[in-house]
Parts: sequence; structure tokens; C-alpha cells
Amino acid sequence: MQASITNSPTRYGWVAIILHWLIGIIFIGQFALGFVMVRLTSQRTAFELIQLHKSFGFLLLGLIILRIGWRVGNAAPALPASTGALERRTAPLAHLALYVFQLALPLSGWALVSVSMLEIPSMPFNLFVMPNLPLGLSDTAENFWAALHWYLAYAGIALVVLHALAALRHHFWLRDNVLTRMITPSSAPDME
Repeated sequence: MQASITNSPTRYGWVAIILHWLIGIIFIGQFALGFVMVRLTSQRTAFELIQLHKSFGFLLLGLIILRIGWRVGNAAPALPASTGALERRTAPLAHLALYVFQLALPLSGWALVSVSMLEIPSMPFNLFVMPNLPLGLSDTAENFWAALHWYLAYAGIALVVLHALAALRHHFWLRDNVLTRMITPSSAPDME
């Protein structure tokens, strides 16, 4: 059997794998970039990093929408037979929570720049001006969206850490194929 673009009943296809890792890297990178940019003393460097953060935020939003669309059209592989009943119920909820946070974070960032009294345009990767969301400018709204964005970021990164720990648990403790099937869609033997 050759590697597939689409998911199979036991493994993810290349599209799901590439989107998963690309989104994961950008999501973690965005958290690190956000953490650094708000702590800089150089306003120029902070401004440049904020623009980069916004650019990757819009890219992340597009990739998440693509990932969700792909997931709707491509069923995820079944969990290994050895997976317990509780985990079978909670795994889909955990994935749903990841999707919600990955959507909510860039949307809350977009809302934040849309209501900012500074009115600095967002230019993803200096390619075009991204229009603001139709929200009114106000300090109160800016404070709300900034706080929400901050809380979502920390909750989202906590979910990512739990997700990674669960994958490592499957690989090293349970010794099943949950992690390996998200690394390659090859026809390598599955461990159940």
C-alpha cells in the first residue's frame, strides 16, 4: 500500500499530517513570539514582532479553517482497539477543544487590532492590508480583547501540552500507533 493523501481507517494521510504539524509549530511559535514581544523594551523591535505575530495569526487562522474543512471531509482513523472507554469519549472532546482554541485565538487577536485606538493597519507579511472586523474602536473593548487573547493563549498552550503528553503516553507507555500514524502515512505495520 502506498502513502496516501487522504486518511485511511488506520492512519492519517499526508494532508492531515502536514496541516497538523504546520499548525502545531506555528501555534507554539505564536505563543513564544507573543510572550517575547510584550516584554521588549525596544518599541521598534516590539512593533516589528507584533506585525509578524499578526501575520502568522492570519496564516494560522487560514490553516485552521483549512484543517477543519479537511477533517470534516476526512474521517480520523479509529483509535486502537486497546483504547479504554473513557479515552474514547474524551479524545474527540479534546480535539474539539483544540480546534476551538486554535480558531478563537487568532479571531480574538483580529478583534483586538480591530478595536485598537491606535488604528495600526494589519498587513500580513507586508502583502496586503487586512480589513478590520466591523467592531467599534474603544479602550474598553481593546482591554477586553487583550485580556481574552491572553487567557486563550495560556489555555490553548496548556491544551497543546496535554495533547503532546497524551501522544507520548500512547507511544511510550501504551505502545500503540497513535503517535506514529500522525508522523507518516506509510504502510508501516501498526502496533495495536
